[in-house]
Order: sequence, then structure tokens, then C-alpha cells
Amino acid sequence: MARRRKASADALDQAQVEALVAEAERGYDVEEILRRRRVGRPALGSAAASVESVRLDPELKRDLLLRAARDHSSVSEVIRRALGEYLHAG
Repeated sequence: MARRRKASADALDQAQVEALVAEAERGYDVEEILRRRRVGRPALGSAAASVESVRLDPELKRDLLLRAARDHSSVSEVIRRALGEYLHAG
């Protein structure tokens, strides 16, 4: 005997389906959708950030962790700040 499925509370009725189809046929403002879409981490600069790897000896890693804890900051922030200061030093 076949079981009938109950419609869930999330099921769309025909009027809702027709409204969604009409909206899709009118088209979407892609730029507006992209402006509203703000998920994930905020940008660090003018474009998407890259991820780089470096090897740290155990003593440097320990110092880095201690500095981050002392500054109530992330390890990444300490590295970015130190690298920025180094690159912009005279």
C-alpha cells in the first residue's frame, strides 16, 4: 500500500510558485544582490586577501603566541602588523 506524503509547512502553494516564476522572468539586479551579500570575513584591504605560509622556528612561534596573548590580538593580526611595520620602515 502506497503511503501519501503530507505537505510540509515549507511547501509552496501554486500562487507562491507563480509569483516566484514571475519575479525570475522579470530578472534580478545582480549588482544589488552582490551589494547586499555580506557574508564571511570583512575585507582587509582593497581586494580579497591572500593566505601565505611561513615556517617559524619554535622560539619565534612561542614569541608570536605570547605577543598575541599580551596584545589581546590574533596571531594573524600580529603578523600583519609586524610585516607592515617592517615593509614601511625606512
